[in-house]
Amino acid sequence: MGRDFDKELETLEKITNMQKNLLGGIYGDFFSAGSTSSGTGTLSGSTSAGKEEAKVENKPQEKPEEKPEEKKDAVQDANEALEEAKALFAKDGNVNTPKEEEVKEPLEDPMETLDKLVGLSTIKADVKELTAFVKVQKARQEQGLKSVPVSLHLVFTGNPGTGKTTVARIIAQIYKQIGVLSKGQLVEVDRSGLVAGYVGQTAIKTQEQIAKAKGGVLFIDEAYSLAQKDDAFGQEAIDTILKAMEDNRDDFVVIVAGYTDPMKKFIESNPGLKSRFNKYIEFPDYNIDELEEIFNRNCKKYDYKVEEDVQHQIRALITARKIANIDNFANAREVRNLFEEIITNQARRVAALENPTSEDMMTILLEDLTEKKDLPEESEGVEEKAISEESTAPEESAAPEEESPQA
Repeated sequence: MGRDFDKELETLEKITNMQKNLLGGIYGDFFSAGSTSSGTGTLSGSTSAGKEEAKVENKPQEKPEEKPEEKKDAVQDANEALEEAKALFAKDGNVNTPKEEEVKEPLEDPMETLDKLVGLSTIKADVKELTAFVKVQKARQEQGLKSVPVSLHLVFTGNPGTGKTTVARIIAQIYKQIGVLSKGQLVEVDRSGLVAGYVGQTAIKTQEQIAKAKGGVLFIDEAYSLAQKDDAFGQEAIDTILKAMEDNRDDFVVIVAGYTDPMKKFIESNPGLKSRFNKYIEFPDYNIDELEEIFNRNCKKYDYKVEEDVQHQIRALITARKIANIDNFANAREVRNLFEEIITNQARRVAALENPTSEDMMTILLEDLTEKKDLPEESEGVEEKAISEESTAPEESAAPEEESPQA
């Protein structure tokens, strides 16, 4: 495969060079002819007839000029050969053909995508209410009626893994669908994507992200980190964003997100922020039923099966993790991590089978819920020997071990 590919590259290079040489020859002949006739005219106007004849005799004999039709056919043949080579390369999946960057249209209606999300009933109602209001105001404006000014910029508050980024992406698509935004892309950034380490550089860095988001939504996660005490860099980013919101109010939306209390303090810390962000959407934590549903959807999406007895144990694991991290539970993100841990354990088990079937590769067993790193037989023997020696050792040998924790 590699040799064929190299041969194709060599062929394409030869064809390209042939085309360039041929075109260069044609252009060279054209300009040479022009300069020759110009030079001849100069000679005829500045010398005697005898000298002209002598120069003409000493002039090197020119090659017979090709007919224009022949040159045209040669160029056409070269172009056709080049197009055939390009078509040949396009069929090869290993060759990356340059494509224009564009925002892909969603495969389904964004409102349907919103409805399919697990839970988030209040969020869905808020987004639909906001969408209906914006849609009607835009229709009134198009009919020549007065429309009520509405801020499209939003504040998302809640814990990690509650769907803030997902909903922001859907809102960007909805805004495009109803004609509020021209592109509908989502550009996700945090403090590190906006703030630079030198004075004056933060504005440039922030403007680059704004340029990417024009026609769509700039989503700033953990936005409160921009408003730290005595933080000139963060304030520079905020000022740059506020100016962009004012200058591009018709085709640019900003959604800021983060923990509830810090986000409220962030908005209230700056009059410009408070005047532009007046719509808050709170994202609640998922309950156990919703978290279990998220796990099951991951299984369905990636062709995994869970038996009923194993399902109960998975629910127990989710519950235990939520209780253990009650203040910092990552919700759907935590469930995703649990899913990846379980399928990693399952892959380790299936890889040890001699001829695993599709059923083997799909089914999650109870033993896959806990990580097991089996020791080699030699290691097991060493471990058993160490335990045996420890049990028969005199009491004096255990004294240092008892004292070590106190030290």
